[in-house]
Amino acid sequence: MIEKKETRLRRARATRARIALQKTERLTISRTNLHIYASVVSADGGKVLVSASTVEPEVKTQLAAAKGKGSNVNAAKVVGARIAQKAKAAGIESVAFDRAGYRFHGRVKALADAAREAGLKF
Repeated sequence: MIEKKETRLRRARATRARIALQKTERLTISRTNLHIYASVVSADGGKVLVSASTVEPEVKTQLAAAKGKGSNVNAAKVVGARIAQKAKAAGIESVAFDRAGYRFHGRVKALADAAREAGLKF
């Protein structure tokens, strides 16, 4: 029987293969039970250009003011807006969204929608 993590990693490999053909920067996410992380990786996959997460002090203060944790939809929205802001400051306008095999709902969807609203195209 195939385990949940193996299935997710299989989906992630397939997505990354398609993105590699596009030769564009990719917005990749990672989530844990306590935090969510987002980073924009270069087209060749060798360098992280910008990153944002709920571990950053600025994000922590925003979440503390709203009485939130780093593991909910509100935190994902904050990280999505922050990664889009940092990417635009670095001159990156469009990316390919790499959800790392996670299903597109909940925190993943909230991060993607917030990044789109902040002006990042994918």
